[in-house]
Parts: sequence; structure tokens; C-alpha cells
Amino acid sequence: MSTHDRTPESTDDVVRYVTTCRVCGSEEWQEVVSFGEVPLANGFLEVTDSVAQERAYPLEVISCRECRLLSLTAVVDPQVLYRTYSYVTSDSETMARHMRTVAELARDRYGLAEGDLVVELGSNTGDQLLAFREAVGARVLGVDPARNLARIAEDRGVPTLPDYFDSATARAVAGEHGKASLILGRHVFAHIDDVADVLAGARELLTEDGLFTIEVPYAVDLVERLAFDTIYHEHLSYFLISTLDRLFSRHGLRTVDVERLAVHGGSVLVSAGRADGRWQTSERVRELIAAERDGGYLSDARYEAFATRVRRTCADLTALVRGLVAQGHRVAGYGASAKGTTLLNICGLSSEELEFCTDTTPQKQGRLTPGTHIPVLAPGDVTEQPDYYLLLAWNYAEEILAKESRFLNEHGGFIVPVPEPTVRTGAVSAK
Repeated sequence: MSTHDRTPESTDDVVRYVTTCRVCGSEEWQEVVSFGEVPLANGFLEVTDSVAQERAYPLEVISCRECRLLSLTAVVDPQVLYRTYSYVTSDSETMARHMRTVAELARDRYGLAEGDLVVELGSNTGDQLLAFREAVGARVLGVDPARNLARIAEDRGVPTLPDYFDSATARAVAGEHGKASLILGRHVFAHIDDVADVLAGARELLTEDGLFTIEVPYAVDLVERLAFDTIYHEHLSYFLISTLDRLFSRHGLRTVDVERLAVHGGSVLVSAGRADGRWQTSERVRELIAAERDGGYLSDARYEAFATRVRRTCADLTALVRGLVAQGHRVAGYGASAKGTTLLNICGLSSEELEFCTDTTPQKQGRLTPGTHIPVLAPGDVTEQPDYYLLLAWNYAEEILAKESRFLNEHGGFIVPVPEPTVRTGAVSAK
């Protein structure tokens, strides 16, 4: 029996198994790909932790045959995932520039003005809200359940409610702060199981002409770019625009606009307004919905081909890394990212192949990677460079390769894992 066929009663203490689609309610699923049991992507271990007690959970993707939502089968309790959280918004110039772009787009395209209230779901340490304050002069409020990150945001001058965003939270925010001109969820909406309650809260909190704007991994980019390592337990849903359009319309909202983005392996910024408001659907939305239909994303075949490519890339990457190690080369990981947890675990690459991983996030340094138990070092603590780095943070590939040009020219190479394993050196790129 496959995981998604289990009844709601067949749960353990922290896992619920999906039986009905959170978008349309259908129970007709296509099995897409299964990675077995994998630890939580941000479940980094202290070196003193008992490895034997580390938990892993099913990591399987299914596709709703009615609305084509891509969903995980296993929903891990959010209290386990988010109350203490090791992911901190990247301080890379790529991400800083992206956040400025989001704020400026809301100002220039949607008319967000000084003094308007912006509420952000999953606001992390407040970087995006600071961008809104700087670019627009907006009033800002963060809502994030990770208490450790909410404290950091508060210390930076960003008012943050340490809670989950739902209809009750929305009513409380409206009562204390007034209605919001913009409710933003950057790479958080795909983490939410009960999307209906979030949308009910958004509709209640928005001004009459306000916008609910989300940034989510785009299912088309996931498939085309083979960004399979962005599949992990925090990401419950992978959306098409047509799927989101159906979801919004069911909850009194209208899809207004969409912008395709390069960050995180391919994302979309999608805005929706109240169905009884003034906003109308843009041509950009209609064009992408038509492209999804014409590209075969509403049928099984597209996802069957994706699964075949995933299996081939995983096999090729494992063979490449193990082959380099067998030849006597030293290999390490670059960027102990959440997607790296998926990649390393499903490819079976561990401390036997990778000597260490470097990462700039203090919350990860001095710990071990989930499942594969590779030591995480601050870049400055690396005393001897390896021959090759496996680029786990490949979504920042060009920025990283430019930054590490000296290493490329003097030492070795970077292995870029997707869409197919490629070795980048100072002089050549080889597959």
C-alpha cells in the first residue's frame, strides 16, 4: 500500500498522511517519485546528539489528477519543523537584490505607498520587511512561528508576532494594526497544509484593494530544471499558476498578476485580490496558464518523464563523486542548504565521501548535516581546501563561482549537481 493510500487514522505522533487534495478536495492521485525516508532538511545535529535517535520521514511526491497540485504525502507537524529553525534568510547579494525587486514591484506596479501596512508571513529575521520600509516607507509587521528568528527580527527593529498566520491571527492583527494593503508570503505558502484558513485570514485582513502576494517554487521550473532537491518536508506543495488560480477562486480571491523569478531554482511571485475588489486578471496570468496546458503539465506523462530524469541524475552524481574520491581526490560540500539535505540523502553521499560542508549560517556551524552527518564548518575554519566542492547551494552558482574564482584557478573545481552533474573549473566545464 502506498503512503498516500493510508487512512487519516494511520498517523504517528507527528505525521499526517495526505488523502485529499488541499486545493480541490480530489482523492485521485498520480504517484510521481519516492525518495524513501529522509530526515528533516534543517534538522542539523549537535555533535553530541545520538545519531540513533534521529528521525526520518517519508519523502514522496504525488500529483492531483484534478487540479495538478504536486504534494508531499507526509505532513510533519509544524511544531516539529518551525518552533526552533536553523534557516536564516541568505545574506547574498543575489537575495538582497531580489528583496529590493519585490518591494519596488509592489510600489511601482501595485501602488503600495508610504504608510501602507505590509504584513509578511514567515518573515524570518525581517530582511524583506526592511526592504519595504526602505523602498516604500511602509509600516511593517512580521508573523513567524520561529521564536528564535522573531527575537532576532525584533532586535533589528522589525515588529514580529511569533506565531503562525491563520484566520485568528489575521483578526488579531487587523484589530491592533488595521487592514493591510499587502500581505506577503515569500517561500512560506508552499509550507502550509491548511491553505483554506490562511486564505480566509488574508481576505479578512486585506483592505478592499489590498493584495495577497506569495512567492512559491514554480512546478514548471521544478520539472524543467530538474530542481528535485528543492523537495523536502517543509515544502508541502508545488504549484502551477492554474492550480493557484483554482485555489484562489474557491476562497473569494481573484488571481491578479504573476512574475517569474530565477531565485531558489525557479519561483513565481503571484498576487491575488479580493474577488469583489477592483483588481482584474492580467494577461501574464492567462499566458502562463495556457503555456502550462500546452506544455503537458495537466497530464501524467510530464511527471513520469521527470521521475526518470531524477533517477538518472542521482545515479550520475553519485558515480561522479565516488569516482573522484576513489581516485584520491578530496571532496567537500559548499553551502549546507536545505536542498543539500535532500540531495545528499537520496544520493547516499555522506561523511564517507564529503569531508565537511562549509556554510555561513552560525546556527549550522559546528553541527552535522541531517542524515549524512557531515561536519559543518564556517568558511574561515577551513584550514586546507579540498580538490572539489559539491555545490549544494547551486541556486547561487554564478555568484559563488565568481566569488571563488581564486579557488577555481589555483586549487580545483566545483561540481554543479543539477540539471545534470557538471564539473566547473577555472579553465573548463566538463560533464
